[in-house]
Amino acid sequence: MKLTVLLGGTSSERDVSLASGLRMATALRRRGHDVRAVDPAVGVVELDGLDGGVRTAPPTVEELDALRAGGAGMAARMLTLSEVTDADVVVLGLHGGHGEDGTIQALLDMADVRYTGSGHLASALAMDKDLSKRLFRDAGVQTANWIMLTGWPEAEAEADVVATVEEEIGYPVVVKPSKQGSTVGLSVVRRREQLLGAVLEAFRHDDEVMLESFIPGRELTVGILGGEALPVGEIIPKNEIYDYECKYTPGMAVEEFPARLEADVAALLQEQARLAFQALKLRGCARIDFRLTDSGESYCLEANTLPGMTETSLIPQAAAAAGIDFDDLCERIVTLAMTDAVASAAQEEG
Repeated sequence: MKLTVLLGGTSSERDVSLASGLRMATALRRRGHDVRAVDPAVGVVELDGLDGGVRTAPPTVEELDALRAGGAGMAARMLTLSEVTDADVVVLGLHGGHGEDGTIQALLDMADVRYTGSGHLASALAMDKDLSKRLFRDAGVQTANWIMLTGWPEAEAEADVVATVEEEIGYPVVVKPSKQGSTVGLSVVRRREQLLGAVLEAFRHDDEVMLESFIPGRELTVGILGGEALPVGEIIPKNEIYDYECKYTPGMAVEEFPARLEADVAALLQEQARLAFQALKLRGCARIDFRLTDSGESYCLEANTLPGMTETSLIPQAAAAAGIDFDDLCERIVTLAMTDAVASAAQEEG
């Protein structure tokens, strides 16, 4: 097939996207496909010249602002590129920002271009952590308590924010941008004097900030491929949380697939992941993350609609535990996009 991989972009996860996209493109070329690449921030790029390395820290806000200024309007101009409009399937290797929030998906929908992963509405819902948590609860998927800030509080209201956190959430509290990934801008706050600084840091990356109860326990993840749950995995980070450094620096986390769990616990997590997947109307491949307390309670953290495909990423490890090698995983993701397109067309005709 003629495939075009979208990778890079202007989100804080640009490096991760380049690594994911390049690895997927290489795998799909090995399967015999004609594979091209487009970076929404730059345009058509040569795969052979890409650097697929991930730095130990994400790009700075200043670097991303410069990239956005240089590539203003490029995402919309993608629809004038034959590499996009003539592709049998566009393979989304983007992470975060407009690549994962439904914007790119909506553009591709309007151009009637098939693409991998979830549709524009589902992508937007999953990226918005506030809305997704509301849907999780409605679907019977337990998630931690939270409150939202939709703008930096006025000076006289700062004390009210602190009081609300202490009354409704308590410490420790997780402070994070509502629409970011890879833990960019995230802090775990244990003392009152740290709170407003963490909120300010989160607002550097988003216009909404979530303050969420910290759930101590084991970090677990469940991949969903075509509606079916992959083996549960456990992440044991060297840092307190599974942060950007632990995710993309070899040796900074131990990942076990399958996780060492009782069969009934693993089955429960897989069912909760399927419910979360369905609640957000996801499709293709996604990853649902959880915390499991010492008492055996599971809490859904979030859904990732375009999970990483790098050398250290979790979905490829989960697939391998199910007997699916990386090349076959990429092939299945493309095949699911073709199947979903046919099903959507049949629904519209009906």
